Amino acid sequence: MNILILCKKFPYPLKDGEVIAIYNNIKAFHRLGHKVTVLAINTLKHHTDISNLPDEVLELAEFKAVTVDTGVKPLPALKNLFTGGSYHIERFINKGFEDLIVEYLVARKFDLVQCEGLYLGPYVDVIRKHFKGPVIMRSHNVESEIWERLAANERNPLKKFYLGLQAGRLKQYELAQLTRNDAIVPISPEDEAKMKAMGATVSMFTAPCGSDLDRYEPYQNSQPKPNTIFFIGGLDWLPNQEGVKWFVQDVWPTLKAKHPDIEFYVAGRNMPKWMNELSGNGAHILGEIDDALGFIAENGIMIVPLFSGSGMRIKIIEGMAMKKAIVSTSIGAEGIAYSDGFNISIANDKLEFIDKLEHLLVDQSRVSALGENARELIESRYNNLTFAEQLIEFYQRAFGI
Repeated sequence: MNILILCKKFPYPLKDGEVIAIYNNIKAFHRLGHKVTVLAINTLKHHTDISNLPDEVLELAEFKAVTVDTGVKPLPALKNLFTGGSYHIERFINKGFEDLIVEYLVARKFDLVQCEGLYLGPYVDVIRKHFKGPVIMRSHNVESEIWERLAANERNPLKKFYLGLQAGRLKQYELAQLTRNDAIVPISPEDEAKMKAMGATVSMFTAPCGSDLDRYEPYQNSQPKPNTIFFIGGLDWLPNQEGVKWFVQDVWPTLKAKHPDIEFYVAGRNMPKWMNELSGNGAHILGEIDDALGFIAENGIMIVPLFSGSGMRIKIIEGMAMKKAIVSTSIGAEGIAYSDGFNISIANDKLEFIDKLEHLLVDQSRVSALGENARELIESRYNNLTFAEQLIEFYQRAFGI
């Protein structure tokens, strides 16, 4: 099968969940013997020098990209207030990227086009104009739900109004896109159910994000530093900022007072400067690091304090694959077939987080058991190659290709 994949950010290096999810899918398609072409918006925020991609990446697909500044700009954001459109979506509309899509659709013969997420929606019309085969949206999140949750949790009245306004506009756009594709591929059963409730009537197939277990083998015998708690994730994503800030301000002081020897480490790319203010009292806000897997391996208990979001948290899948004991909110663990208390620990408020973390801090056998059971879950249920094979079979059944 000859597959064209469109992305709103370049799928390398592997420094955030969305990129890992796209890269793993490309890698699995390649291993299954399919030809893959990737056209990407190369944002300034997540910019990649594609002239220096490693050989192991280049062998997976043909990669082309157009550099686009998708950053939030005050004047366009202000003008958007009076246009009625979604500013989230407008930032990803680019004539150069459209031209690249047309160039490839005219010159090549593809069996299907897989669009990685809602933000590729503006290009569906031009794809249809030059391509008669199936167009699929692989949905990483119910995007409007993320912003609705952020708006609901915001305390600043002006920010709350703006987030609510943009959430409403994004939802209207998302509703329209649910019927414009030939199929939708959510990454969690929860998201599939939400999309059907929103009015999606096209074919749907849930294909969770799996794990490429080979990536984690070099770290299997690593010994983490004692009394360490950590968070890792893209720090330009508002739900992650919200969660880390809440943990440092609401949970950490009490936990640190009870356990003076513990340390908390935060890592992630594109960290805003204001997050440096969260450092102190044993909390270390590191920002971007060179070796994400090394960071996970060298620290102890992983936390995922998310109160808004959708889809699946790929960092939880990575943490489980690396045998980490994880404390997460229910929202953070959405889309994963976990068992609370067996392969992950669920906490949804300050007191629960303190209680669950205290139990782990004083009982290393409990930490080890959670980690071993988490790894077992990934091995048995989240094999990346299996998910890709099932997705290809769905495409073949649905479209006869």
